[in-house]
Amino acid sequence: MDELKQLVAEELATTVDPRVAKLAAAIAARHGAASRAVLFYGSCLREKQLEGLMLDFYLIVSDYRAAYDKRWLAAANRLVPPNVFLFEKDGLAAKYAVLSEADFRRECSSHAFTVSTAARFAQPSRLVWFADQSAAERAIEAITQAGPTLLDWTLPVAVGGSPEEVWQRAFQLTFGAEIRAERAGRSELLVAADPQRYYQFGLRALQAIAEKRGVGPNGEVPLMMRPDRAERWWRKMQRRGKWYSVLRLAKASATFTGGVDYIAWKINRHAGTQIQIKPWQRRWPLLAAISLLPRLLKSGAVR
Repeated sequence: MDELKQLVAEELATTVDPRVAKLAAAIAARHGAASRAVLFYGSCLREKQLEGLMLDFYLIVSDYRAAYDKRWLAAANRLVPPNVFLFEKDGLAAKYAVLSEADFRRECSSHAFTVSTAARFAQPSRLVWFADQSAAERAIEAITQAGPTLLDWTLPVAVGGSPEEVWQRAFQLTFGAEIRAERAGRSELLVAADPQRYYQFGLRALQAIAEKRGVGPNGEVPLMMRPDRAERWWRKMQRRGKWYSVLRLAKASATFTGGVDYIAWKINRHAGTQIQIKPWQRRWPLLAAISLLPRLLKSGAVR
């Protein structure tokens, strides 16, 4: 794991646009002393022109109660993590999700409740703000788990043996565990965007799995579970993930101001649709989401 941890630390330390770092610091300041680290991730990592985009962050906090003035927000974050908020500063727009250090560490590990966080942080991200060196180290350690966790889940059902093929299968499976507005072939495009990165990270992640599980008599790595059991496990996690996405959407109607506009923007951007939000849908975002979902599923705009 030491070699993988070094790769993760170097990637997290990659320089970002100063405006991104400034935005991250402002997000951390919004939650005061509870803020421990801010991670920048998503497609905007590769963009130079940030205006007009929605930047993605994760805010890692010490404790939910300490992060909020309102107890109900802390309770919502604890019961259905994460909470998601919109944030704007200096002409840039962002959304950020809030997780505690304990929840973030768990969701990047094999003990995760859903597969989404491990999948997200097995991809490139940047540590753009941290409270102290201890906070930075905890973030690095959690993210170092994400790649091996995701590939360990995937190996029993992977088609092909190269690291790139395992990554592609992993992302394909995890996309199926969320309600997402993604075009077909998204998993291949993710890996193709930086094949050398995924090759190097894949090799180190597979090495970490081998160190954990040992090596068989013919040099093979013992699988986490039999392929038939793994197929059932993934179907269960995909069902859980989709229902959890619906639950988070319902919660966001109370915590995520402007959420219905963001959802429409995201779907239009990724699925090529032309959804227009009506005034009543802004007033009643939960009803709007419920009314839109069947049509979007039927059309294939979300899956």
